[in-house]
Amino acid sequence: MAELLTGHPGRFFDNFRMSKQIFLDLLILLEESYGLKGSRRTATKEVLGMTLYILGHHETLRKTSERFQHSTETVSRFFEEGLRALTRLSMDIIAPTDPQFEGIPAHIQNDDRYMPFFKDCIGAIDGTHVDACIPIHEQVAYIGRHGSPTQNVMAVCDFNMCFTYIVPGWEGKYYLVDAGYPLETGLLKPFPETRYHLADFARGNRYIEGRREIFNQAHSSLRSVIERSFGVWKNKWRILRKMPQYSFSKQCVIVVATMTLHNYIRRHPSRVDPGFRACDLDETFVHPEAFEHRTQRRGTVRVTNPIVEPVIYDGTGAPEMSALREFIAHQLENARG
Repeated sequence: MAELLTGHPGRFFDNFRMSKQIFLDLLILLEESYGLKGSRRTATKEVLGMTLYILGHHETLRKTSERFQHSTETVSRFFEEGLRALTRLSMDIIAPTDPQFEGIPAHIQNDDRYMPFFKDCIGAIDGTHVDACIPIHEQVAYIGRHGSPTQNVMAVCDFNMCFTYIVPGWEGKYYLVDAGYPLETGLLKPFPETRYHLADFARGNRYIEGRREIFNQAHSSLRSVIERSFGVWKNKWRILRKMPQYSFSKQCVIVVATMTLHNYIRRHPSRVDPGFRACDLDETFVHPEAFEHRTQRRGTVRVTNPIVEPVIYDGTGAPEMSALREFIAHQLENARG
């Protein structure tokens, strides 16, 4: 650790998936407020280093023990310690920075494409699949579209690409993707049977026509923050691509721990992370990892469990949200002249 802390910044980042300054600040926070501690022979910074190394590289305990010159038993014990500290931190950091939602998000307030039309929007919700290692006799409930077991992760994010609410560990067969959400209070979905995804508009050879397409384009552009957030998260923490043979409950803890790290890095004053920077420089950029393990093509409205009769939502729920959608669509159309 001492060699890495005094060495080249790029090498440090490659090992721990964050800059030295972010690492040191996180170390102090976890030590002082969330119970992270080492032992007489293992410094606390090594505990955090081993935890980040395993999460960031999908390394085995054996390889990690060789890298840090500790026994596999020591690495395993302190990996658990690191996960516990990060889980405690998650209770404070996976939350809105404005719990009462009193202000308008800066991303909306400072962009004429969204303000004032979406001034009451506080974030985006979606789900993604993460590779899961499940015993053969339990795999049926977790088999995803590509035939491999996955765990579903439901998440809400704000427009700063931070997760504000998460539910890991759903069985893979029961998840509804974006357009499958019912139009319920607090959930504003796009108009059905109308172009929606940004790629559809980019490929189109005709102008955007009518209030429904205008609304859907703005909605899709704003909502893409959740896909970009998933992409940065999965791209950085490689353990999510091939989950080790831990208990399923521990696999869920790993999801929580990596989302906690995602938020901490994003909210750090330095704002230097290259994964986030790529998205900041190009709001249409999405790391390809965001689309791994999706159960259906985006835009479907079907429940993916073949045992249950398919359910198709007709978009007529929650009259107030339907009226709001029409109101915003008319506002957007009028603003275009």
